[in-house]
Amino acid sequence: MTDSPIGVFDSGYGGLTVMRAILDQLPHESVAYFGDTARAPYGPRPIAQTREFALQCLDRLVDHGVKALVIACNTASAAVLHDARERYDVPVVEVIRPAVRRAAAATRTGRVGVISTRGTHQSGAYLDAFAAAPHLDVTSTPCPRFVEFVEAGVTGGPEIVGVAHEYLDPLRERGVDTVVLGCTHYPLLTGVISYVMGEAVTLVSSAEETAKDVYRVLADGGLLRPDGLPEPSHGFTTTGDPDEFRRLAVRFLGVGSSVGPVFTSPPVVQRVGIG
Repeated sequence: MTDSPIGVFDSGYGGLTVMRAILDQLPHESVAYFGDTARAPYGPRPIAQTREFALQCLDRLVDHGVKALVIACNTASAAVLHDARERYDVPVVEVIRPAVRRAAAATRTGRVGVISTRGTHQSGAYLDAFAAAPHLDVTSTPCPRFVEFVEAGVTGGPEIVGVAHEYLDPLRERGVDTVVLGCTHYPLLTGVISYVMGEAVTLVSSAEETAKDVYRVLADGGLLRPDGLPEPSHGFTTTGDPDEFRRLAVRFLGVGSSVGPVFTSPPVVQRVGIG
């Protein structure tokens, strides 16, 4: 079991930043990534459909023989975490609570901002998670165009700086000292976000904090891959266009031509039980 891969699931491409953080912190581990890109984004979908789609994808990773599951999708994390932890015999890690815990520990003033996609913002998932820390003043702000910029490869220039000011200036005016990057695309925009918010503001990456949780879960469970084994291998599966997936994987992972074959798996159409 210790030589089995870590399974990482996302509705699209953003979860590749979580995979990248896992590879940085656990370079000896193998990772199997599943992106449901044909049905992305999940945000506008009804929560029952999001749960259905996410469990279909997680089932495939478990059938592949992973030793842990990472729900690297904010929308799916909010919708399916409870079901997943009851459904599977392997540990399940998600992206919301690790970032919330870090932000609560990092803030000096008690004023925290959360930036996310519109779907995650409307779900209230981060505000619900912060309810365990009622002394904090939390402001949630949707930043929908950030995903477009990242997937187009635009991380600098006057247009994105202007959009960042539009989204982030209200947070600056509220005096937040900590900002949660509540979308897995956003770590690729830390430069422009930090530029607009100022160096005194701490940015909390849900990807980095999730990778730390994965490390802790594997270490506590005796599931870390032993030393002395061959180099780890990584697999990629998408329900969409493999060429488009490979192009964006290069951008998100920063590993260029070392991204190997990308397998395709058509979306499952039948319903699955969610107990």
